Amino acid sequence: MIRPAASEDAPALAPLIILALGHIACIFAQSDDPNDAIPLMEGFIGSKGNQYSYENTLVYEDENSVIGSIVGYDGARLHELRAPVLKVLRESDPNFSPGDETEAGEFYIDCVNVDPAHQGKGIGKKLLHACCELAASKHFNRVGLIVDHVNPDARKIYEKVGFQVAGEKDFLGHTYDHMTIAV
Repeated sequence: MIRPAASEDAPALAPLIILALGHIACIFAQSDDPNDAIPLMEGFIGSKGNQYSYENTLVYEDENSVIGSIVGYDGARLHELRAPVLKVLRESDPNFSPGDETEAGEFYIDCVNVDPAHQGKGIGKKLLHACCELAASKHFNRVGLIVDHVNPDARKIYEKVGFQVAGEKDFLGHTYDHMTIAV
């Protein structure tokens, strides 16, 4: 079942979102171990008004637990939603300044993730479709995301759903394809 996330989902969502963030989680935690970012992400997910907030998240749960999620928001709100995250991250790295991975005019999928034990079951596709439906209900014509060049498996899933490459973006030390779909 797909449903809107709640603040109490933060402990279950943080490790999943860390999977999606990959090397970005290491940057956030200033550590070689992305799991060191879990407490930080729990705080963001459980709070309102930031890009990783439960307010911007749909979860997929089975009869036992949350096994996937997707985070998406209005690309025009990136700076507003990123500000609380940057405030925390700049406490330990005052010069941290990521570029913009989205833009006004698109509903942006920040991260999509599925528990590794449940991958290959179509859950990611269901989350992507649900997010696209949400974007359309909010009167967006386009949904966008970025996919790291070192993650061709994710790119294949996005292509199967109908996303197409619209350009490239350099973001936090990696090159990403910017992919979009009309909704």
